[in-house]
Amino acid sequence: MSRTMSKKHLLVGFAAASVLGVGIAAPTVAFAQNGATPTPSASSEAEQGTDRQQQRADRQHEFAEALATELGVDTDKVTAALEKVRAQHKGPGKSDRPERPSAEDRQEKLAERLTQAVKDGKLTQEQADAITKAVEAGVFPGPGPGGPGRHGGPAGTPGK
Repeated sequence: MSRTMSKKHLLVGFAAASVLGVGIAAPTVAFAQNGATPTPSASSEAEQGTDRQQQRADRQHEFAEALATELGVDTDKVTAALEKVRAQHKGPGKSDRPERPSAEDRQEKLAERLTQAVKDGKLTQEQADAITKAVEAGVFPGPGPGGPGRHGGPAGTPGK
């Protein structure tokens, strides 16, 4: 049986190595076909943001051209219509991302879920209390003190 297990392990190892090889080779081949050579970037975040905005604008323009061709309409009309729809969809005061609930709201929802779990017999009250205490101590990411940015997140340092 140990011989069968070692063959299985060997096959799994070969499969993993193959997947890794394809994952490394595919981008290299893509760069080679485009004639591009990857170079380290020493640009600032502002330049990267500008590059991203330019890439997004290029993609949107290509999309508008393809849509105009498909519909048999002028590209400028399609671009104007897309901008109008985007503005209507966004609306005044709306952002791309939904607003995150406050820490208090998240903690309230957690308390409700824990209470329901205790009622359903999935947790004991002691377990629910321990979970609440752990969240408040910052052991779990979530509605505890510090909010977003704990554990080295966007705010930078834990507890801020």
